[in-house]
Amino acid sequence: MNNTAFNNRVKNLNNKKVKAGDFVLYWMQSSHRVENNWALTYAANQANKANLPLVVFFGLSQDFPDANYRHYWFMLEGLKEVAAELKKNKTKFVVKVGSPAKNLVELSKDAALVVVDKAYLKTNLGWYKYAAENCEAGLIQVEDNVVVPVEEASSKEEYSAATLRPKILSKLNYFLELPTAVALNRSSLNLEIDTINIDELEDILSTIKVDKTVDKSPFFRGGTSQANKNLEDFYQNDFVEYEKTGNNPENGLNSNLSPYLHFGQISPIYVALKMLRTNQLEKHRFLEQLIIRRELAINFVYYNNKYDSFSGLPNWAQKNLTEHLDDKREFVYSLNEFEEGSTHDKYWNAAQKEMVKTGKMNGYMRMYWGKKIIEWTKTPMEAFEWALYLNNKYELDGRDPNGYTGVAWCFGKHDRPWSKRSIFGNVRYMNDKGLERKFEMKKYLDRVKLLV
Repeated sequence: MNNTAFNNRVKNLNNKKVKAGDFVLYWMQSSHRVENNWALTYAANQANKANLPLVVFFGLSQDFPDANYRHYWFMLEGLKEVAAELKKNKTKFVVKVGSPAKNLVELSKDAALVVVDKAYLKTNLGWYKYAAENCEAGLIQVEDNVVVPVEEASSKEEYSAATLRPKILSKLNYFLELPTAVALNRSSLNLEIDTINIDELEDILSTIKVDKTVDKSPFFRGGTSQANKNLEDFYQNDFVEYEKTGNNPENGLNSNLSPYLHFGQISPIYVALKMLRTNQLEKHRFLEQLIIRRELAINFVYYNNKYDSFSGLPNWAQKNLTEHLDDKREFVYSLNEFEEGSTHDKYWNAAQKEMVKTGKMNGYMRMYWGKKIIEWTKTPMEAFEWALYLNNKYELDGRDPNGYTGVAWCFGKHDRPWSKRSIFGNVRYMNDKGLERKFEMKKYLDRVKLLV
């Protein structure tokens, strides 16, 4: 193991050390997996070093912003698999409903040390801050859901992929390493710590307060095993063609890994290494999306706390869109009309229905989808709010740095000024004729019909 590189993933959040305790506690909040998990590996090593058992804790929040039944079901499917895998390694999995940070602090009273993985949204950062201020034990954060740790890649919000790319590439090989699984010396299975039964997903979701208006996706099952299956299918069958055609809506070629990366059910390092080991020369496009674009999105939400609002956009984009507030709109739709996919545009409607039904939309169509919301709403501020609402509500990878950044991109983030036109100013414009020039859109419509 490259100890220096690993140490750059580790941060003491409260400057406290190991204390007397009954166990080492791993707070699994963003990395919902047992394999290829740097934070879990670090916690296991610390437990063995202290001759203590390891306990893994997950806090089931009832009020995570914009999360609903669809997201919770997928997440809990993954956590159910985590519980089974931990049991094989003599590790108790504790799941508690309520404030993750407050429940963590309560559990930490009996812990010698607390280890936590890293997420980047304001809600998660708030939890970490509370835990750091109130934990009696040392709180060690291990960042493992990116290839290059966010602060190692850059110390500031980057302008675009072009400015972040060389910084990541210069350190890529340094951080492309997976942990070695650690066998625990002591079992924690007999420890008497209250937990909900993670096996009964429907029972859990029937008792907690969660928006139940969006049903689970019939096309995606949560968990690391399914993530690995999707990756292998893509690697064996679709990878080469994807590299040639990219985000082509007509063929539907995709790794379908974004929901699993969102919940930390698969390691981006593992995915990157697998693709780098292929003999195929064509691997640039996929790795650009997996590493550069994904970590650019993380850079955005980490350094810009207005990532979820119109005011978080670049000044030039805000100025352009605001200057054209009074421009005539040929079509103006209500939020309900957008949500139902009942606009005049068959391509937009298909994209919306694909997302509502499956929990995922083709990447290129998501760009077109967001641009048209700008064009068909009364104000760009309303457009931003509605696009984010719809994306977060229906996408399995909504409420994610990629989702916030994807919406912001439609409004000019990480892009450059283009030719001036009505409504958009210098913000990039897209239309249906452009789709038809690039793709066989009837094939996309036919494919969506089969899905919905």
